This record gives sequence, C-alpha cells and structure tokens, in this order.
Amino acid sequence: MDTTNCTCSGHLWACAVSGLLFSSISVAEAAEPAELKPVGPWRIAVSVRGGPAALKATLDVPPPDTVTVRDEKHKTLREFNPKRAGWTKGNPLTGVRACECTVKGALDPSSLAVRHGTGPETIQFEKGKDFDVDPHWATVGRLPEGRIKADQPVFISYRYAKRRLDAVVLTEDGKILLVRGEPEVAMCRPPELPAGATHLANIFISGMIPALTADNLFPILETAYPEPLKSVPSIAEARLPETMKKLRSGEPLTILAWGDSVTTFKRWQTMFVKRLQAKYPQAKINLVTEAWGGRNSGSYLAEPPGSPHNYKEKILARKPDLIVSEFVNDAGLNPARVEKRYGKLLGDFKAIGAEWIILTPHYVIPSWMGLKSQRNVDQDPRPYVKGLRQFTETHQVALADASLRYGRLWRQGIPYLTLMENNINHPNVFGHSLFADSLIALFP
Repeated sequence: MDTTNCTCSGHLWACAVSGLLFSSISVAEAAEPAELKPVGPWRIAVSVRGGPAALKATLDVPPPDTVTVRDEKHKTLREFNPKRAGWTKGNPLTGVRACECTVKGALDPSSLAVRHGTGPETIQFEKGKDFDVDPHWATVGRLPEGRIKADQPVFISYRYAKRRLDAVVLTEDGKILLVRGEPEVAMCRPPELPAGATHLANIFISGMIPALTADNLFPILETAYPEPLKSVPSIAEARLPETMKKLRSGEPLTILAWGDSVTTFKRWQTMFVKRLQAKYPQAKINLVTEAWGGRNSGSYLAEPPGSPHNYKEKILARKPDLIVSEFVNDAGLNPARVEKRYGKLLGDFKAIGAEWIILTPHYVIPSWMGLKSQRNVDQDPRPYVKGLRQFTETHQVALADASLRYGRLWRQGIPYLTLMENNINHPNVFGHSLFADSLIALFP
C-alpha cells in the first residue's frame, strides 16, 4: 500500500453563503482568531473581530463525500476474531485502507452487504449468524457456525466516507468564504487559498459523521510552533559537550538513531542530520539506524546474543558518539518504570562514552492516549511522557520534546491524526519533520 505523503490538490469550492455581512474590517485588522460554532448539522457561524466592528457570516459546509462500493471480491474471508485489534479482526475493506491499517469511522455500517456472488438474487449472508463486522474499523470476518466456508469467495458491498479539510478564509475584499478541500481516505490537508486571503480556520470532515460539532472546528490560533528563546549555553552545549566538540572540530561523529517502526522509515533522523550538517558544514557525520517495528526498548534488552536486535551487539558494541532514541512503543511505561529502565540505559551509554538525546513521542490515535478530541490537547496526558521529562531533568540528559509540537498542531488548524499514514501511529513526512524540528532546536 502507498505510504507516501498526502498530496491533496488545492481546488477551490466556494459554498453558498447566507447572511453574509460586509463591513470595513481589513485583513490586516483581523488579528484576533475567528470564532466558529455550529448552528445546524452542516452550517457554521463565523465571526471575525477587528477594528471598530465585527464581520460575521453563516457558511454551509458540504457533508462527507461518500463512495459506494459494489461487489468487492474477497477470495476467502478470515474467521472473525473479536479479541484482536479492530483493523485485524477480519478482512479489511479495500476502500478504507490506509497503509497497513483501515480508517476508523469511515464505514457506513448500515450499507454493508455480504453475498455469495454478484447481483441481488445471490445468497445474502446474515450478520451475527454468518459473519461479523467491526463497524468502526471496517473489517469483516466469517463466523465458524455460519454458512460461509473457509475456502469460498464472498462479494461485499458497502458505502464509506472520505475525510476532508475545508478552509475558512477572509478575502482581501472583506468576505468570509469556505474553500473546499480535496477528499482523501486518510490523510488530508487544507486546500490552496485564494491569493491574498487570510486563513481563519479549518473544518475537519472526519468520516461518516452525522453532523458538525465543535470538535470538527479548528480556528487558526497560531501559524507556527512558538519556538522558545535559546538558552545560554544551549541544551547541546550543556548536555552534549562531546558531540558539540566533534561537530565544531570536524572530528568524525557517529550518530545512532534507535527506535521502533517510526524510526524504520529513516525519515526524522535523515532530516535531522541534514540540518545538523548544514549548521556545521565542517562536521563529518556518520548516521546509523537500528530500528525494530512493533517492539520497544525492553524488546531489545530481552533479545539473546546473536539476535538481529540484540541490545549489546546492535547498540553498545557499535560505540556511537551520540544515541538518539525514539520509542513511542515505550508509552506503556509509567515514570517509575522509565526511571528504572532508562536509568540502566544511561549507565550503559556512559560506560561506552556515548551521549544521549531522548525524543518524546508523537501523538497517536486519540483512544490510545485517553483523549476525546484533537482540540485542546497541548499537554500530553501519557505518564510515559511525564516520566521522560522527569528523567531527563533529573539526570541532565538532552530531551527533544516533539510531543509539545504535536500537542499544538490543533492551534495551527491541523487535526494531528491527518498526519498519520496508517490512521494510527505512523507519521507522514511532515510529521517526521516535527521530530527534526525538536532535535535541531537543541543546538546553537
């Protein structure tokens, strides 16, 4: 499946605007964030303050773009397993696949029909007797006591909705308009804006939703991550002195990127080293990647000698100068367990003369993080992230806090899940650039 970045085209679609009020507010005067609220299932009220008056408009928002699939053939249907993750309980429906997973919330469950063959006169199997479905994750599997045999093909018809990011803009002549985004199965981004327009907000059409709520509305509160002032000395100068020495002197510097499936893509570390090389053109940097999809730091520690991912052989024996670790799969650790496990790692790294940068993880599917929305999520609620921040401060280890950047995406009008290629936890190219941003910010 395609794992490339979303490439939504930026075609314009101006919706019907009712109740539009014109005033003397200019684009330059509209400095305050726009206020948006639903006033109907597919209608929003927009208010922009600035100058002596307010500009208001009511916009009609197109509902989700739907696709009807007829007689999608599955050569066999796996047995439904309710104990597995939603996207693996049975056969994934092709229309809603996003890389290695399916898109949650895209399927219209009422539209699902599973038949013995094509056409309305063929046998239609019954849900709960012949097959079962995970309606959220759009996976279908046969039931062992049903009529669907293990080796027989089935034909599945269904309807699903695509995702879309629409933009609300203020034009140069003082009109509030909606610019329709391009529908995509999983990743989507705002459309291209009219020349000279001010981007006020994004509206996230998040799948097969019955109506807009406040959680679908993303006013633009800031246009970029607010970079903190550089400390003196910088984090790298204070906590990575040997790395800084080699960067400045041109001595060979080996950087080991260590992590899970996110690191296997070799994106964030390549971006980081490229930026580091540009900042220190005399540096001689050798980048090495050691990553293991679906595993965590504890998995490495448990591997026996000779294993392709044995910790001592693949990490310590390489004797890197700098280790940069990314383990979203360590997110099950609480602060006490972070202290214990990462304390061991720190001792081992010091013994081989290696310095260490710890990356905090990106945001993943909201249900895994205990989040109910992709808005108002500045602070990462995971105990693991709290533990990393405590650990690095206690032991004076360098921390690249990518989690903070993910937590503020909503302020830029970006629902963070639209950056996930698999709709769960694999960032796209832009998502990886946030890791590189947090890493390079440590250096003077």
